[in-house]
Amino acid sequence: MSNGIVRLEAYPTTGMVPSDFTNPETFTSDDKTEVNRYSFKTDDDSILCGVWESAPCKEEIAAYEAHELMTIISGSVTLTDAQGESQTFTAGDTFFVAKGTPLTWEITETLRKFYLIAS
Repeated sequence: MSNGIVRLEAYPTTGMVPSDFTNPETFTSDDKTEVNRYSFKTDDDSILCGVWESAPCKEEIAAYEAHELMTIISGSVTLTDAQGESQTFTAGDTFFVAKGTPLTWEITETLRKFYLIAS
């Protein structure tokens, strides 16, 4: 991958490939589509950046696996923290989840997002 300046494309015409970040059992409809396109990643995968899309799903996460900054391109996701407080994010919203955070991740409408993951 290039180590220079990287443009993130919300709807790239090439490079979206099947992804497996989501546990297949957590999809909440017959649609189990999940695709990803890396725009940048380090050799050791400690930094990942790109665009990701997933069909609706709901997943209980005991501890978020990495630090992640996200901007929603389309769709909707609701995050519920360990205290039961929920926040819904939609197109244009940017948010951050710290590594180790317990939460429920629920995509209620097919979600497309930009992400920057740091492990």
